[in-house]
Amino acid sequence: MLPYDELLSDLQQKSLYRELRTIEEVQGPIVRIRDRSIVNFSSNDYLGLSQHPSVKAAAKAAIDEFGAGSGASRLISGTSSAHTKFEEEIAAFKSAERALLFGTGYAAAVGTISSLVGPGDVVILDKLAHACLIDGAKLSGAFLRVFPHNNTAKLKHHLAWARQTYPHGKVLIVTESVFSMDGDFGKLVELAALKAEYQALLLVDEAHATGVIGPHGEGLAAALGLTQEVDIQMGTLSKALGASGGFICGSKTLIRLLVNRARSFIYSTALPPSSAAAASAALKIIPSKQGDILRSRLQSNVLDLVRRLTPAGRQASDPISPIFPVVIGDEQRTLQLSEILYQSGLLAPAIRYPTVARGAARLRIALNSSHSVEQIQTLAQTIIAFR
Repeated sequence: MLPYDELLSDLQQKSLYRELRTIEEVQGPIVRIRDRSIVNFSSNDYLGLSQHPSVKAAAKAAIDEFGAGSGASRLISGTSSAHTKFEEEIAAFKSAERALLFGTGYAAAVGTISSLVGPGDVVILDKLAHACLIDGAKLSGAFLRVFPHNNTAKLKHHLAWARQTYPHGKVLIVTESVFSMDGDFGKLVELAALKAEYQALLLVDEAHATGVIGPHGEGLAAALGLTQEVDIQMGTLSKALGASGGFICGSKTLIRLLVNRARSFIYSTALPPSSAAAASAALKIIPSKQGDILRSRLQSNVLDLVRRLTPAGRQASDPISPIFPVVIGDEQRTLQLSEILYQSGLLAPAIRYPTVARGAARLRIALNSSHSVEQIQTLAQTIIAFR
């Protein structure tokens, strides 16, 4: 038996084995898989903008103008006017001086963190921070400390330790505004205060908040009036913006540094211009009246599911994210529920270790503005029957 076979067998025995699922067509929240129409409850396309006519038209026009790919890295000849246009627009949207596009959100996180800190510095991460943030911290060579999820008392303890142990080093606090697997919110007000008290830097990943949270979808930092307190805003084009790619917003100095130091930026072929153009079109919709309507529909859908699946007496937070975790715990039972839903025409893949902690397997329900009341009702009834 080859080592690969042993590793795969071990994953199968632990109910941690995964396979790719091919989607053959997308029509709003409906996808076609093996000639079956399935309601997708796992997509991060929260506002349905990947399917919006103007977003698709912008991508097609960019292909006609620039071609299917960018042909080179950004520093060689891969920077098009579509890239720089979106960077200017997202910086203005996020009330930042400058922005920089990366090929993926993962590349943005890894490149940024490893450019900002290194040996002799400290990164302090929320325990539930996304894998890309953890990997960026590890690759940086900085000393890494983790605080329990949203535990600001422990964060304060780590900050005091960092300032005493590394008095001349940089200290970077890393968190998410909306946590991708739990759908809850980072304590940005408290984190911003601690950042100022201990003269640290604060990086906030707004991937799941951009376009969704705030009066015009600017994100949680803007909704809380903390834009100027957050040193680095990170986000992706692949959630509410309906495209693909990642971005960093911050000061002019920060962006110049990343252009010169972020290896995932320097040594990667640039994002296709069509993705940047599509995101620009989406960014016009998000703060508009149409964007308000889409966010209102999304909020209504989320509240509907919360009412159906949340025990009586528990109140939904305000604002509320489009991510609703159904935590089962056992990996095998989670796979069973996912399969039951699939056979009922509902797509909600099982999320298991290492994406979440051992024994915390779940379905990560991602709602969007296009889901119907009937689809949400069927989802909730099927989950309740399993429980």
